[in-house]
Amino acid sequence: MSELVDFLCAGEHPVEASQRQKTREELKEAIDRGWVHVKFTDTRGGTELGVPIDRNRCDLRAIESENGSSEIRLVGDLTLDFVPVTCFARIDLATLRGEGHLERRQT
Repeated sequence: MSELVDFLCAGEHPVEASQRQKTREELKEAIDRGWVHVKFTDTRGGTELGVPIDRNRCDLRAIESENGSSEIRLVGDLTLDFVPVTCFARIDLATLRGEGHLERRQT
């Protein structure tokens, strides 16, 4: 098993949307392309994951309009260290930071 996957599956961890320019507009563009870079900041050196967005499981209302909540919820399936996982991240649009975790998927 992967120690990194074990760690990121245990509880919530600080994350940030790690777009180059760290702006809401760039995050929206990444979501529109279907991929968002999420960085788990509490690992050695940080762990940045390219997360393919599953729009059916995400809550993107706050970034698609100027009204309402200032937080989005990202969900996407990927493979980390040969382990299939799902990434869950809540991102505050004012700071582009939040919390997230991984869950192992059965293949």
